[in-house]
Amino acid sequence: MSANPNDTTTSHGTAVPPLERAKRLHPVIEAHLGQIDTERRLPDAVVAPMREAGLFRLLVPRSLGGEEMAWPDYLDVVRTIAQADGSTGWGFNQGTVFATHAGRAPRALAEEVWGDPNTVVANGPPEGPVHYTPTEGGHRLDGNWMFSSGSPHANWIAAVAGGTNLPVRLHLLPKDEVAFVDVWQVQGLRGTGSFGFGVSDHFVPASRVMALDEAPPEPGPLYVIPQDLLFACGFACVALGVARAGLDGTIELATDKRPRFSSKALGEDPVVQSQMGKAESIWHAAKALLHETVGVVWESVSERGTITEEETIRLRMAGTHAIRESAAAVDIAYNLSGSSAIFASQKIQRRFQDAHVITQQVQGREAHYQTVGRFFLSS
Repeated sequence: MSANPNDTTTSHGTAVPPLERAKRLHPVIEAHLGQIDTERRLPDAVVAPMREAGLFRLLVPRSLGGEEMAWPDYLDVVRTIAQADGSTGWGFNQGTVFATHAGRAPRALAEEVWGDPNTVVANGPPEGPVHYTPTEGGHRLDGNWMFSSGSPHANWIAAVAGGTNLPVRLHLLPKDEVAFVDVWQVQGLRGTGSFGFGVSDHFVPASRVMALDEAPPEPGPLYVIPQDLLFACGFACVALGVARAGLDGTIELATDKRPRFSSKALGEDPVVQSQMGKAESIWHAAKALLHETVGVVWESVSERGTITEEETIRLRMAGTHAIRESAAAVDIAYNLSGSSAIFASQKIQRRFQDAHVITQQVQGREAHYQTVGRFFLSS
């Protein structure tokens, strides 16, 4: 089997599984970590092989040339990429999950946007008032949006907006039609390129506007599960991948490091051993809950074609918990690493920063536990 990360078939003509394609990208990603941090975006040297390997099309419908892969298997791909770098994992999940709109959009719009095999769409939540005004042939769109992860390597931008007594609609715009604002001055997930963008009295043709409250034309379970929960569990796998890399880096450090005034390696300290056992338990338990929950819900939705309220609550619970517990595991590893943890040369430093940025994103809010608890207490 070829080790070229861009190859999607083996020498025998069979398809290379997406997980294997993701693993082959590790050396490419790791070779560009410095550039990712410096430029605060994913460089072309990382994005190009991801595109060529078809990774941004894993959840696009087969009818549009995508792979429409099973969601539980997709999450393994996310975690694997994030283990190499959190920003790359984040950008991958953002673009790939958003592409499930290809199964929800009117066919002509889906073909225009996702018919291009190189398409990546970036979006972000509104910043302040945003609105559209109906006009002949489309909408006049006004507003600013923020946290548009992956916008540097996207070729389309999506802007959600409502209007006075008008329903919320999603507007798809070619990237060169919006103005970007560099607001991404951060320490963690630096490479996501989560810049802001805006438009003023901009015309968007009706053919590039879609409703968000209509039944999807595509019948697959990927397009039945609410997209915000696809995001939530995907970002949970980014957190798990980041934490796994942090734990592994700390294990490597503990094998060689001898704390000051000690003749023994850090890993021989009983306290360190106990704490690392706790961190590993936290990580594996969070991963197990997430994958068990996703697996059960996926099987159920695949059979019924619908999703229940309880299933959405359980996905929210598992996704939030994986994000919060991943950060908890990283905290233990960071503290065990001593003064070594503050240096950029140590794996735990980068993962500590990334893990705590993920907890601050809407999908990682601790307030989600209240939603979960309220449901179970009232059921």
